[in-house]
Amino acid sequence: MVRVIYFYDEVAVDIDNIVKPILDAIIGLVYIDDNQVTDIIVRKRNLFGNFKVKSLTLLEKGLKRRNEFLYISVTAAPNQETLT
Repeated sequence: MVRVIYFYDEVAVDIDNIVKPILDAIIGLVYIDDNQVTDIIVRKRNLFGNFKVKSLTLLEKGLKRRNEFLYISVTAAPNQETLT
């Protein structure tokens, strides 16, 4: 599963336009081919919103910089037989 959060400053690009380049960019780094990805969660948030960060992470470091950034995480996908 790939999770992408796009934090923007003033003008946000369409999130559907950023997913494919990201998936292609991590081929060979995270997986062999992007057809292995079964689940994708994509969000966009204004950089200056109020957020609760559960633990000290790269996400928190990105928010402190106050510049647009992408937070990308790759984890095991949820159970394929359970649809929610």
